[in-house]
Amino acid sequence: MAGGSEVIIPFHRPTLKEKMFFLLSGIIVSIPITVSIDTLSNFLCFLLPVFYSEICAVAIFAPFVEEFSKAYPLFYRHGETEKSIFTLGFLVGLGFGITEFILYVFVLGAPVYIRLPGVFFHATSASITAYGIATNRSFPFYLVAAILHLSYNFSTFLESFWLIGGPAVLITTYFLSWYFYNKSGNRIVY
Repeated sequence: MAGGSEVIIPFHRPTLKEKMFFLLSGIIVSIPITVSIDTLSNFLCFLLPVFYSEICAVAIFAPFVEEFSKAYPLFYRHGETEKSIFTLGFLVGLGFGITEFILYVFVLGAPVYIRLPGVFFHATSASITAYGIATNRSFPFYLVAAILHLSYNFSTFLESFWLIGGPAVLITTYFLSWYFYNKSGNRIVY
């Protein structure tokens, strides 16, 4: 408030075009950031034996990098409601998940049924971080999303344990996203 005048950030509801932008930013912004930093993490981990190198790059570095790169487009949104930030985060994660699905299934030959849950995992984990951004608690919620992601990726290295650990992490992530969606409201984020 300067000289008796008040600065007001108007309420903003994202249009379909803006929502499409955030879906596409999951592809255009998040994927290149992830690929660049994953290349660096592979370089940093390459001195380890192959199994441990893969755990280092895929289970430890990748979750923290991917969760940050999915949240990155959301940090400069203002005048949105908590619910709209949450929705935009879900869309960025969905764009990221769709791209990862296409790469793994059509380029690397992974089975569809193995990669399909990951599409929604990325959407829901990004929405958890988005809820943190919307409530001015981005770091703790980012950590929750990254630790869930780390747990999911790590469980894939434990072969048959994945049958328990993988679905448990997926269900937990889906539930938390649904819970935070219901908790988010129409309060404006500044």
